[in-house]
Amino acid sequence: MAYDAVLADRVRELLAAERGVSEKAMFGGLAFLIDGNMSVAVSSQGGLMVRLAPEDIGRLLGREHVEPMIMAGRPIRGWLRVGSDGVRTKRQLSAWVDRCVEFTKRLPPK
Repeated sequence: MAYDAVLADRVRELLAAERGVSEKAMFGGLAFLIDGNMSVAVSSQGGLMVRLAPEDIGRLLGREHVEPMIMAGRPIRGWLRVGSDGVRTKRQLSAWVDRCVEFTKRLPPK
């Protein structure tokens, strides 16, 4: 399954004012990087893969439409999956994208 191009455009629009943003096709989806660090990705399974501060994962995991990011049968530290229903509105989507950007900007550039 291909990623949701409309969702990718919505993320792109939210990131338009950010410096250092690039895009890269990854895992069948589309990743958005900031200064070379993956920040958020439109998933080929629907919804988003979001990169967050590890200390925030437990608190956010309890939210509706949010689950651990699993790859090769293992949870990926610092990442969550947000289902399509959790990013339907601009407010929902921008809250997740803003969190990702805030965390990723704290990382050293690659």
